[in-house]
Amino acid sequence: MIHVCPLSKIEATVKATGARHLLSVINLGTEVPRPAAILPEDHLFVGINDITVPQEGLIHPAAEHVEGILSFVRRWPREAPLVVHCYAGISRSTASAFIAACALNPDADEMEIARRLRAASPSATPNALLVSLADSALRRGGRMNAAIAAIGSGRMAFEGDPFELSFG
Repeated sequence: MIHVCPLSKIEATVKATGARHLLSVINLGTEVPRPAAILPEDHLFVGINDITVPQEGLIHPAAEHVEGILSFVRRWPREAPLVVHCYAGISRSTASAFIAACALNPDADEMEIARRLRAASPSATPNALLVSLADSALRRGGRMNAAIAAIGSGRMAFEGDPFELSFG
């Protein structure tokens, strides 16, 4: 099971879910306190800004970031939950959770996964560049992009509520 939360709720989410793997998709240099239940080798930090086009002085999502995410989620043994977070739990983390669900369920309908994402999180607004890069990497033929476009932007929020994305 994949759980998504903002930075401020990592410890509580890991504790409540029994997670043993943590994916941090957040600005480079942000301090992310790793809960004691997460071993260092079971924590991936992806340092990117929440942007969809390159901007001077910022790190935009790129193919190597998506490859890192895909490699990490494919190594996740799924014996205990995975927690994915970004700063607010709205954009980079929801895109990463969607990417993970698509990668781990190669025959699943992208639109169904996107609908589950929207049902679980009214504020989810997945980073379109991350999704687009993953769509290419997973050879989904634009279906991931179309599914995220179809659910549209989520409701405005400063911080998303923690949620679970169920699949498979």
